[in-house]
Amino acid sequence: MKLIGMLDSPFVRRVAISMRLLGLPFEHGAISVFRGFDAFQSINPVVKAPTLICDDGSVLMDSTLMLVYAEALAGRSLMPSAPTELVRELRLIGLALAACEKTAQIVYERGLRPAEKRHQPWVERVTGQLNAAYRELDDELRGAMLDASEANLRQSGITVGVAWTFTQCLLPEVVPADGFPQLVAHALAVESLPVFQAIPCDDGVQLS
Repeated sequence: MKLIGMLDSPFVRRVAISMRLLGLPFEHGAISVFRGFDAFQSINPVVKAPTLICDDGSVLMDSTLMLVYAEALAGRSLMPSAPTELVRELRLIGLALAACEKTAQIVYERGLRPAEKRHQPWVERVTGQLNAAYRELDDELRGAMLDASEANLRQSGITVGVAWTFTQCLLPEVVPADGFPQLVAHALAVESLPVFQAIPCDDGVQLS
């Protein structure tokens, strides 16, 4: 299999880390949807990162759908099976993915739209949504921290960790770290794990 996309994308990174934890071998193709648009388009006409090229040549999009396939291949899951545990897991993942999306929207607004055409009320709205997602996550972790050991890491721990690192790399002034101590502690713990260090957020100064 081949995973296409830059690791500064939390969506690409969560898939790469998960596949490594699941013991699935893959090749990483570091192609940017911006700087390498034509090359990416030749692989996936939709030009969406991450893109996964399966062993049979099938092309998958969307990190969550890729993880469904990866877990089926591995024969095991990074998600809990008990409904009471699963609902919290899905809530945490949903909040983290929302934070990733809102971070990307602000970065795109700043980086792609001319300053004179930016709509400040829209930026303020998205900024509020971004901070709300992280407040909800920090409150959840205050109630019960996630297991940050590599042996017991679940998808929520992966996704929350990569989301926080992503936002702090790109928009630390928008989401001040000192307001989210539980998220800081979780990210520090998971980013120290060998599996995270093997798949770093290596292009964090610009969104690919």
